[in-house]
Order: sequence, then C-alpha cells, then structure tokens
Amino acid sequence: MKTVSENACFGGVQGVYSHASDACGCDMTFGLFLPEEAKDGPVPVLWYLSGLTCTHENAMVKAGAQGWAAREGIALVFPDTSPRGEGVADDEAYDLGKGAGFYVNATQAPWAPHYRMWDYLAEELPRLLGREFAVDLERQAITGHSMGGHGALTLAMALPGRFRSVSAFAPICNPSKSDWGRKQLTAYLGAEESKWAAHDASNQMRAVGFDGPVLVDTGTKDQFIDLLKPEALALAVAERRQRAELRFQPGYDHSYFFVSSFMEDHVSFHAEALEA
Repeated sequence: MKTVSENACFGGVQGVYSHASDACGCDMTFGLFLPEEAKDGPVPVLWYLSGLTCTHENAMVKAGAQGWAAREGIALVFPDTSPRGEGVADDEAYDLGKGAGFYVNATQAPWAPHYRMWDYLAEELPRLLGREFAVDLERQAITGHSMGGHGALTLAMALPGRFRSVSAFAPICNPSKSDWGRKQLTAYLGAEESKWAAHDASNQMRAVGFDGPVLVDTGTKDQFIDLLKPEALALAVAERRQRAELRFQPGYDHSYFFVSSFMEDHVSFHAEALEA
C-alpha cells in the first residue's frame, strides 16, 4: 500500500492511499478519514459509496462529511467506483465502464477480468483497512449516493450482520426496471435477469430486508428521479414492513449540494447505530 497524501482535517487525518488489488486486477485508490480518536485505538467505520462518473475524491471533497464524522469519532471510507488503468475495459458512455462499476462482479466480456467491485468492497478492502489502520470492523455502517446508494443498499442486505445501519442519498432503487440499471446489469452480468436479483434494492428489500435502521433521502426536484424509482423501494419497504425512514426533500436536486445539506443527518443516524 502506498500513501498518496495525508492532510490534517478536523483534528484527524484525511488520507488517500493506493494498493494493488487482487479482486480488480489493477491498482485501486481510496480515501480514508480517521478522527483524532483513532490515535488511541480502533474507531467505528462509515463507508461512503459514490455515484456514476465519480472517483474516491468527489465525496471526500464535496460531501462535507469529515466534520460531522470527527464530532462522532467515526472513520469514513471513500472507495473508488470502478477499476482503472491500462488494460481495464471502458466505454464511451459515461454510465458504463470506468466510473460506473455498479458495485457488481462482472461475468461478461470485456468486463469480467477487472470489474469485481462487489468482492473488492465486501472482502478485499475491509481486510486491508483492518490490517493497516485503527478501525473497528465490528462496528460498520454504509451509505452512498445514486449508483452508490444502490451499492450501499444491496451490500447491506446481502451481508447480514456486517453493517449496523444503512442509508442512501437519491439511490437507484429499482435498476432492473430502469434505464440506469438494465443497461449496466446486462453488460456486466448478461441478459438473464434472474442473475440481477441480488443487485436490485427493491427486489432485495422484498426478499430479505435489512436487520437494522434504514434512512433514504431523495430530492423532489431530482432531475433523475424517474430513473431512481424511489416509489419502488417505498412499496417494497411497506410490503415487508421494514423499519425505514424514506424522506422526500422539497426543492433538492441530485447534486452534492443536496448530499452535503443532509450529511449531518446521515452521520448522526449512523453514529447512533454504531454506539449501540
């Protein structure tokens, strides 16, 4: 592992690190904020998964999360959204390929050799963090924005007991029924829709739900709301009678202005679960 940068931040350290990933078969970069309390021992972890076109840097710079995490003594992990580098398959469209890994393990050419973001986040990166940093992997929570909200919800429901809480900002809620999903799931996993089930938050909510608190915010003026399909997740939550708070925020769009406006709420929500 290599240290790209480390900066003092709210009494702690905002670092950027790179490492050779076995899961993705390339070098991967991630951001990690450690609060001051990490000097004295392991601290709980909140994962933040970013959306289409993003790298590890977008939320690290724009979300305004570090100050709230420092107040609660929580580490923040900002992974990249896809594999990168020479030899990694890409597409001219912004919503496929680099910056658009969709948090799945691809099985189809040309994506399969590198696009294994599920394994990277579920297995490899947590092991690396636990080995190299003062983080408490017994106390984890997860959140994300847009494509990252999709990833946060699906990972949380597929890995019971891993995360104490899950939240999302404007998540892609029903990708198997949306143009933000069908294209990518077909490309990465093939045309057989039964193989998509674990990567659709609304389907997973009906099938398994989440054993913990759920918080989802979506702006009423989100320019992509028809692609996000929040109503599908709301229906699935109601059908399962899942404990969840699903909020529409009047006037907000899909941008990081929206994310940063409600970041305090989300960090506080996870802090309560992580203290339990």
